[in-house]
Amino acid sequence: MSKLDILKNGLFKENPIFTLLLGMCSALAITTTVTNAIGMGVAVTAVLICSNIIISAIRKIVPNEIRIPVYIVVIATLVKSVQLIMNAYTPELYTSLGVFIPLIVVNCIILGRAESFASKHGLFDSLLDAIGMGLGYTLAVVVISAFRELVGTGGITLNNPLNAEQVLFSFNLFKDYAISSFTSPAGAFLSLGLILGVIEGYRNFKANRAKKAEVK
Repeated sequence: MSKLDILKNGLFKENPIFTLLLGMCSALAITTTVTNAIGMGVAVTAVLICSNIIISAIRKIVPNEIRIPVYIVVIATLVKSVQLIMNAYTPELYTSLGVFIPLIVVNCIILGRAESFASKHGLFDSLLDAIGMGLGYTLAVVVISAFRELVGTGGITLNNPLNAEQVLFSFNLFKDYAISSFTSPAGAFLSLGLILGVIEGYRNFKANRAKKAEVK
């Protein structure tokens, strides 16, 4: 697999949310706003990058029998660091994301990439894998949150994470016709189902078109 393929893998072919269906807990819980989604995406990506690099660096000296506990200790330390940084510099976002920041420790995307990729590959490949998976996760939660916020409130608002009172971007399309249930937990499942349905339909369309091209 080329370096570019490793990077692109997490974005499209093995997107952690839309293809592998991993990390669904946070993906459904925090996607009420685009601001929350971007904040969680950056946090998960930062932990992924650091954990992949560290685990790749120590993979040859960690006994196989205790590798999983070692990975969890590394990930937990990184998550705590990210949690403290967010609490210090983005307190409003930290409060909004709540318990789902420390729960990054048990996010199966991070532990899964540590076990399946970083523990078997070199530093640079592990870095590319982490960036690809992190961007794929961020892309997925931003798409879900944008859909939920747009349908649930009629518009999308993006706040500055360093200053919650500063609005970076905002627009309203159909506020009077918004479906507020999309901002509820049930709306998260419905939104995900609709998005997955569109993606699967597109994949089937491409596959069918490729088969017809081969027949011709």
